[in-house]
Amino acid sequence: MTPQSPLILNVYAPALTGADPRPLATVQGLEHALPGLRLDRTVTESRRLAALPQRDEWLTEASTRGEFPFVCNGDERHPVIISGRLRSANVSPGRRPQLQVHAKLPLDATVATAASAVLEAVAEGVQAFWGHATPDDATLDIAFQTAPTREGPPAPRRGLPALKLFQHIRLPEIPYHLGWLNYWSADAVRALGFPDPSLDAELLSRARRTESGGWLVQLTEAPLDLDNPAHLETLLRTYERFPEIGGRVSR
Repeated sequence: MTPQSPLILNVYAPALTGADPRPLATVQGLEHALPGLRLDRTVTESRRLAALPQRDEWLTEASTRGEFPFVCNGDERHPVIISGRLRSANVSPGRRPQLQVHAKLPLDATVATAASAVLEAVAEGVQAFWGHATPDDATLDIAFQTAPTREGPPAPRRGLPALKLFQHIRLPEIPYHLGWLNYWSADAVRALGFPDPSLDAELLSRARRTESGGWLVQLTEAPLDLDNPAHLETLLRTYERFPEIGGRVSR
């Protein structure tokens, strides 16, 4: 993994309603987690960067339309982007629409050190059910876990388990899959049965509670690298511990 490999962050939360304060809270939280970051640009329909001198008001107004628009820092050397999109009830657990917030950051030393705080800021800001932050290099392997694909049955790589489509997972609080850094809300940890001190000593050594009562669970000290046998073994072992993830087993 090169220093410029992106960190991909996705969190899943209740859909926006009315003049929802969560988009602004999320953007401000991300800025706070990375001091010096300012997300005050967007991209126009003609694919040009445009300044947002009234960014906070612009985000608040967009939320009244149920939107979480694309914002970025405009720095080509260190690009940071975040946006949200509605996932319809047809492709969401429990047939309830969700807000998916997506961010991409360069995985340099600064971001790697702050990654846990970044995920917490975004997940807590948007009041997420669950979320993850994972190096881009590992996300393709994760994508092959979800079934069925357009080509047919699932074909997970590296011995990873096959996972159900999102709409076939019984509760929105149950994570679709694991990542390097995992955010599980208070509802999610109840659904998963975490933490169990007798089973989760290793995970608890790299986990902490959040202010809202959720948990941040980090699988490996260094960013997840599935070419590293120890990292792959940790990922496989964590899937074995939580068979509910990906809708494989229901309690």
